[in-house]
Amino acid sequence: MPEVHQASCIPSTAGYHLRAASQIKKLKEKKEMHVWSLQIMNKLLEHAERHTYKMNPKYDEPSRRHHDCCISEYGYFRRGGALETPILVASKNGIMEMVTKILELFPMAIYDTHKENWKNIVLMAVENRQSHIYDFLLNRKHLLDREIAFRAVDNHRNTALHLAGKLAGYHHRQHIPTSMLQMQWEVKWYQYVQNSVRFDIKINRDECTPDEIFQGEHENLEDESKRWLNSTSNSCSFIAALIATVAFASSASVPGGVNQDTGVPILLHHLAFSIFSMSSLLALSCSMISLLIFLAIFVSKDQNQDFTRNLPRKFLLGLTSLFISIAAMLTCFCSGNFLMLKHQLKYAAIPVYALTGLVMAYFVLKHFPLFIDLMKATFRKVPERIYKEYL
Repeated sequence: MPEVHQASCIPSTAGYHLRAASQIKKLKEKKEMHVWSLQIMNKLLEHAERHTYKMNPKYDEPSRRHHDCCISEYGYFRRGGALETPILVASKNGIMEMVTKILELFPMAIYDTHKENWKNIVLMAVENRQSHIYDFLLNRKHLLDREIAFRAVDNHRNTALHLAGKLAGYHHRQHIPTSMLQMQWEVKWYQYVQNSVRFDIKINRDECTPDEIFQGEHENLEDESKRWLNSTSNSCSFIAALIATVAFASSASVPGGVNQDTGVPILLHHLAFSIFSMSSLLALSCSMISLLIFLAIFVSKDQNQDFTRNLPRKFLLGLTSLFISIAAMLTCFCSGNFLMLKHQLKYAAIPVYALTGLVMAYFVLKHFPLFIDLMKATFRKVPERIYKEYL
């Protein structure tokens, strides 16, 4: 039997090492590709640096009014009828190193716009939800004509706030796990852009304000978020009510009985009895807190502003309380059962307890990433960067 058990463990161990080696190899390849891309970018920019801006001699300093008379060195890259300059492509795809290097070598690249829709680097970053690029441009010192760049409009007179009010594309939202987190990300992004710069233009060419665009674009996502939140809260509240019922019943019962004369529990000084008492109290309290929180979510108005603070925080607190109540309920059961078993069966039940704990740990670890995403999305002021994945 030991030989068979050892032989059965070899394939699983070998498979684990093979998967780990494969992941390390992929990580190494991505790192090498990143280093090579930076080297190629630096070489191209060194070559482009020789093609300086040709400015009108009668203007000594560059300004927004005269930027049309300046021929960008990115005209070198426009051969073949390209609609976008390299800095616009870098901003759209969130390549921080390229944006930083180009602005360092060519400060006037801030004036580059799309050939057809007139979008500049700021509008590209906002439209494609590249929060790190937008935050970098917002906080960068010595940025040429900052106010003009952030208040620019496209060919439909859309400001950065109008573009922030539009719904992000599916290729951006697919990296956010749930519809509620997607809605939370969208609301936070809109509010962050709104509070960062004062926009003078209120309506675009279609006579729509940013708020009207946001309401219309996110109507379906908001409904989907409400359905997901109500469905999840309903399931969690049912589990919380079940745990509260079991915890109340277990707290009313005393393992081992009580002394008929004094009414004191017979196993009062036993360590397992103390664990049983505290865990049953914790399970009852946390399950009731979780149940009340999920009921509060049901009666919430579900306004857009609620998706930034109230609803996520309530849901996060309710989920935390529910996880604690489940763990406490399991501990209460194991400690109470341990007290009722005879001496020769106590040690035989330990593997059962361990197996139950492993199942619960697997459940928690499987849903832990969602918990972390919810926590980061709730307490971060600036929405987290959305990465694009290319096949």
